[in-house]
Amino acid sequence: MPISPESFQALDDSVNRLAAESILAQSGRDDGLIPSYSLLGEIRDLVAAEPALLAAVVDVHGMLDKKLDAAQPFDDVSLARLRSLVDWLPAAITAVKSGKPVAALGAAPAPAPESEAAAPAPEAASASTVDALLTLNLGDDRELLAEFYAEVVDHLQQIEAALLALEQQPDNPEALNSIFRSFHTIKGNAGFLQLMPMHKLAHEVESLLDLARSQKLRLNSVIITTILRSRDALQAQVQQVSVALEKGHLPDQIIPVSHLIEAVKRLAAGAPVDVVPMSAVLSALHPTPATDTAGATASAPAPAATAPVHAPAAHAAPTPTAGGGGSSATVRVSTEKLDSLMDVVGELVIVQSQLIETARETGQSGTTLQRNVAQLSRISKELQHTAMALRMIPIKPTFQKMERLVRDLARDFGKKVNFTTSGEDTELDRTVVEEIGDPLVHMVRNSMDHGLELPADRVAKGKSESGSVHLTAYHQGSNIVIELRDDGRGIDPDKIYKKAVEKGLIAANATLSRDEILALIFAPGFSTAEKVTAVSGRGVGMDVVRRNIEKLRGKVEISSEVGQGSVFKIKLPLTMAIIDGLVVRVGADRFILPSTSVQMALRPSRENIVTVHGTGEVLELRGRIMPLHRLHRRFGIPTSAEQPWDGIVVILEANGKVCALLVDEMVSKQEVVIKSLGAFMQGLPGVSGAAILGDGNIALILDPSSLLSAA
Repeated sequence: MPISPESFQALDDSVNRLAAESILAQSGRDDGLIPSYSLLGEIRDLVAAEPALLAAVVDVHGMLDKKLDAAQPFDDVSLARLRSLVDWLPAAITAVKSGKPVAALGAAPAPAPESEAAAPAPEAASASTVDALLTLNLGDDRELLAEFYAEVVDHLQQIEAALLALEQQPDNPEALNSIFRSFHTIKGNAGFLQLMPMHKLAHEVESLLDLARSQKLRLNSVIITTILRSRDALQAQVQQVSVALEKGHLPDQIIPVSHLIEAVKRLAAGAPVDVVPMSAVLSALHPTPATDTAGATASAPAPAATAPVHAPAAHAAPTPTAGGGGSSATVRVSTEKLDSLMDVVGELVIVQSQLIETARETGQSGTTLQRNVAQLSRISKELQHTAMALRMIPIKPTFQKMERLVRDLARDFGKKVNFTTSGEDTELDRTVVEEIGDPLVHMVRNSMDHGLELPADRVAKGKSESGSVHLTAYHQGSNIVIELRDDGRGIDPDKIYKKAVEKGLIAANATLSRDEILALIFAPGFSTAEKVTAVSGRGVGMDVVRRNIEKLRGKVEISSEVGQGSVFKIKLPLTMAIIDGLVVRVGADRFILPSTSVQMALRPSRENIVTVHGTGEVLELRGRIMPLHRLHRRFGIPTSAEQPWDGIVVILEANGKVCALLVDEMVSKQEVVIKSLGAFMQGLPGVSGAAILGDGNIALILDPSSLLSAA
């Protein structure tokens, strides 16, 4: 059947992402090799119904597969073939859409056969060295290894459960896809951390599972047993990582995996495989008890085909507890359960507010009801903070990855850089931390390639030889801000304007502000670079940056001075959270202002209010002049304080600017639960959500930044 419109949309997205990876890839390095391999796998599945597209994609996908199999980086030939495919695909996809014949992909470069013929040599060599000690860099990679350990333990548990399900239902596609994704993730992460024995074993099992997914191979008990034992070997290696993290003892014993790799390869080729006892793997990690296990296995060969499937799990499970380390003190909980907990805690806060209101209405101080409500308030407050902290993790591991990226790029580009970070302990929601990694990579790469000058150029301009790149995270009002600052050449607005006119993004006579011109760098494919390099300019991937951040309901701000440097700020707003709010009244309606944005509140005198021609009303406070905004005019509602001196003025800080907001009355300060307004009212200027007050009424939670921008 032909490709569906939805598949075409997904195909375009995958091809665009592959194009970005191919531009950033470099010969002699493996950066981008795993993402390109994964994206080609997605594209292959999407074009399976179009032989004209499928053949070319499968060819390049197979080439990258051999590179990964032999643990080789990109070379000039493989990079040329990948980029040739990327250049060919858009036109070929367009031809398929319109029902026209697809032009053939150009012939592969001549050296390709030699390169591919030479590939088995390293592969053969690696087979003899795959049984090696895990190399752990605890000094630089401790945080990354800890995150890797926690994630892989979860994947190994999922693999075991899904494999046992597959033994009962060999054609269960969900279980098969789950196992494939888990091995794919383990392979990628192990390769990134240079854990080559784990990387190579996971890669071979992934290739075997890919055959099963494409229905070229049917799983049976022998295959499932072999995969289970591969999983157990990975678990034994992961336990070595755990011991190293907890006690600082680097691995000193080899976990053999070459026999498993050979077994998996033979299964993939359709050859029979002898089931290898798991005692060889276990004895490497637990020499003394494993001797008895080996004897028991040797003396009872008959049940060997089934017993070891469960025995290794029972043997390995107590290890974290026996070590007495931190791994037994942590529990991985699904985010769905944490979201459910947050919802329940939010409802508890609402009920608590209603009870406080009821106790206040009784008008009697010191009653049993008021004492009990006060105790409930203390308990619920502690529960709120605990529930909110469960989803929060520090951004330090993400910053650590950026530090390594800067070091690698500085060496590649021949630049000297002082990379500094601050605010690494700032905690964000785990989902936000995961989503923010990709935008940061693009921003850092562009800053290094296009922002910072070469040492000789910096000296000629009177700057220090070493450039400066600073990455920081902090709280600002009701936002979390991640800021990337460099002291490079900056962004030239005139150059951007000229390039945008050339590309037809804007009219030749368009009048744009400086901020609007700088925002043009987020247009897909926009770049001001004179020549294409590994990263061709600030336009490469910047559309990805904006798309990912907008998905988190955040925004990017740019400030730059030519010759002085640039500052990129990622601002992420509050989503579902419990905040301290100041409840104010305007007429019969009540609104909530985030306490973090409120500086003070006062009742002004007549002399403090001045009307300035062309500006409007302003408030003069201790020598400072600030604009005065009337909240009732913003929402078009009646007010009981027509004159500012009859009401209350709240001084707000938003985006570094201070202003005054006129309301009728300050009601109270209380903790409220932010509730989403739903898709119909999403993005309403000046409003970030709503809350249910103690009396059951609903109050809008105001966003000072967008409220004042709209005004």
